[in-house]
Amino acid sequence: MCLYAATGVEAQIRLNFGEDSPIRKMQIAEMAITNLYVDSVDEQKLVEDGIRGMLKELDPHSSYTTAKETKAMQESLQGSFEGIGVQFNMVEDTLLIIQPVSDGPSEKVGILAGDRIVSVNDTTIAGVKMDREEIMRRLRGKRGTDVKLGIVRRGIRDVLTFMVTRDKIPVKTVDASYMITPETGYIRIGSFGATTHKEFMECVDSLKSHGMRNIIIDLQDNGGGYLQAAVLVANEFLAKHDLIVYTEGRTSKREEYRARGNGRLLDGKVIVLVNEYSASAAEILSGAIQDQDRGEIVGRRSFGKGLVQRPIEFPDGSMMRLTIAHYYTPAGRCIQKPYSKGDIEDYAMDIEKRFRHGELYSADSIHFADSLKYQTLRKHRTVYGGGGIMPDLFVPLDTTQYTPLHRQLSARSYIINANLKYVDANRSTLRARYASFEQFDKEFEIPQSVIDGMLKEAEKDKIKPKDEDELKRTLPQLRLQMKALVARDLWDMSEYFQVINTSNHIVMKAVERISE
Repeated sequence: MCLYAATGVEAQIRLNFGEDSPIRKMQIAEMAITNLYVDSVDEQKLVEDGIRGMLKELDPHSSYTTAKETKAMQESLQGSFEGIGVQFNMVEDTLLIIQPVSDGPSEKVGILAGDRIVSVNDTTIAGVKMDREEIMRRLRGKRGTDVKLGIVRRGIRDVLTFMVTRDKIPVKTVDASYMITPETGYIRIGSFGATTHKEFMECVDSLKSHGMRNIIIDLQDNGGGYLQAAVLVANEFLAKHDLIVYTEGRTSKREEYRARGNGRLLDGKVIVLVNEYSASAAEILSGAIQDQDRGEIVGRRSFGKGLVQRPIEFPDGSMMRLTIAHYYTPAGRCIQKPYSKGDIEDYAMDIEKRFRHGELYSADSIHFADSLKYQTLRKHRTVYGGGGIMPDLFVPLDTTQYTPLHRQLSARSYIINANLKYVDANRSTLRARYASFEQFDKEFEIPQSVIDGMLKEAEKDKIKPKDEDELKRTLPQLRLQMKALVARDLWDMSEYFQVINTSNHIVMKAVERISE
């Protein structure tokens, strides 16, 4: 019976494909499993696992995403999603609003920072164990739909009720911007999405109005995003016809992206900051600035993700992203670091290998073959290929900056929770006392009682300093981090980075370099 059925399946497929077609072989296998296997199978999952299995044998970045995963990924890159417009965090099983999005649906109906959402459409969410994804699912929805929120507000006994009409909520890709010196602006780009260039130039215009002549672009931990977004930002710095990046693959002809010559940042000093987690589009921008001798790169060798993926959409909304080409810098360096096909585990361990080999602590530990030497296009400086962008000025990783105690407090959320409770209890007092961020930055210090309370809570979980010396080394960075978090909750991310960057060695080295 089995042999007869298998022969029937084979006959159906033979009508459409040749005798030796690999597709025919795969379809026979799938149809045989679906129709003949002893137990019931999920045919959808079977096919998805088959696609993943094929991609696994290729490069590390070809991938498959379900319809749900694809939608979430596109929202972060396309610059918007539909929801109520709040930044929130969970404090003791209660959703605490950090900030409502400016001019967003929640702010428009009067929801404030510090409010707690205790119910959604009459379903209680406070005190109920519910993961972040489930909460997001309840709050998000189609534009124009209403959601009823039960709100608890400090100083008001009764639960307040707000009807919020969901709308499109912008997703910012530029994390921060401010004047880091009287003549130098600082802009941190968190990722490259559809709105990055627009956000970036809005920041540029604002900083220029405050006297910006030079610029530091922070791409630390920027995992990339849209190629076109990086090209548009690079265009602002480069002369007409300057090559920004090109792509080339086995079946993909060389495609060049060049500057149009209409950039608004053609003068002034430029420094781009990268580290081992800067990848893809971040490397396109930094590679163009370096190879065209438009500015300097400061930090540590970037990740080395230089593969071009073409999205292939399926009717059910899922997507396969297939690598079709490599990215090359203007000098001809392949951005992609070496990899073995199918060995994803080894590829994933690359950063760990850099730790072990000492690359993150000393530039001298990186050895380049003569074949990996390239010349920049104007000053003919030597730059290196082999994967990633090697900075002009290397800044070693400081492993002593954060003590084991600090890392444990951060990993177990003691720092963020202590900060949320402190700001929640003192928001109105802090607002009244500090009329501006400048005043806050000069005068504020996190109360010792807050730190003592946090350490006492952590001790219940057996997290404590091994000796007085570790505690002494932990406190300065801990106080600075908590001050930055308070600044974020009272103002925004620009103020957070304005505080925390004073301890970022790469940022401080760039400030020193640009002032020389």
